[in-house]
Amino acid sequence: MRKKIIIVFALFVTALTGCSPKGNQEVITDEVTIIAPSSIGGGWDLTARAIQDVLMSENLIDEDIRVLNKIGAGGELGWKYTKQQKDHVLAINSSLLITNNLLSQSKITYKDFTPIAILATEWEVVIVPKDSSISSAKSLMENLKETPHDYKIGVSPRLGNDDQLSFVLASKQVGVQPEELDFFIYENSAQVVDALLKKQIDVATMTLAEAKEYYDLNQVKLLVISSDDRLKELPEIPTWSEEGIELVFEHWRGIMGPPNMTKDEIQFWDMTFEKMVRTEEWQQTLQKYMWKDYYMNSSETSKFLEEQGKMYEDLMNVNGED
Repeated sequence: MRKKIIIVFALFVTALTGCSPKGNQEVITDEVTIIAPSSIGGGWDLTARAIQDVLMSENLIDEDIRVLNKIGAGGELGWKYTKQQKDHVLAINSSLLITNNLLSQSKITYKDFTPIAILATEWEVVIVPKDSSISSAKSLMENLKETPHDYKIGVSPRLGNDDQLSFVLASKQVGVQPEELDFFIYENSAQVVDALLKKQIDVATMTLAEAKEYYDLNQVKLLVISSDDRLKELPEIPTWSEEGIELVFEHWRGIMGPPNMTKDEIQFWDMTFEKMVRTEEWQQTLQKYMWKDYYMNSSETSKFLEEQGKMYEDLMNVNGED
């Protein structure tokens, strides 16, 4: 009887092994590179380095991981590089991958890559210098309605991203059209804030994680946040709805690989990122940057990107519809 139990157990283990993806050494056989298509300190870079830290500290991958910053063209240079790779290269993405194409700024689309995961979302904020006469988002919008060209608005790294789009959606509710707004484009959020503090621009729109360090240094005022409710970490910052504008806007970030990744590679990364987002260290990372957990695996991400493509097409009126 004992012998029979041992044989059955052995067959069970063999069956499980046969259904499992190949081990790390077989699937990932060399250093992994995560492309951050922006300069150090930007949102894509923060995401890439957070992933690097958690995967390595939690021993979720056997090989070394490096972050490579490929800067330029609103993410396109980094994504073009990723598209040309074959082995163990991933890239951070966001909605700009979709909107670049919709605005005819790039021929690359999300369909040119292997979707791996959506990881987190974060909120958008509007900031002004600490000594600015602008006291609230409501007064800013009222002033823009009266004299839109009197205000220079900073954004990075390219028009069409969620920073700009969230601001445009808010301003349209008070009757200010996108073409009336004067946006000034910078390579990264640090350059935007530098221009803001030097009074080269009057207002800036960016993600909360990018703005918070300057807020903590008492260099800028956070006028408004795109969340549905005030954050417990920043209870003093009002939402758009409190300023009379019905807008809730989440900015997502994910990760993708080159085209033609194997099923084993996709399955490996599905398992790895699923483990990563469950770790205490990743949860602490979300809290640190005030990101919101939004994990989706590769198949869910594929559907999500298709839905987002349709949504952004409608939002941006690329067909010329009202």
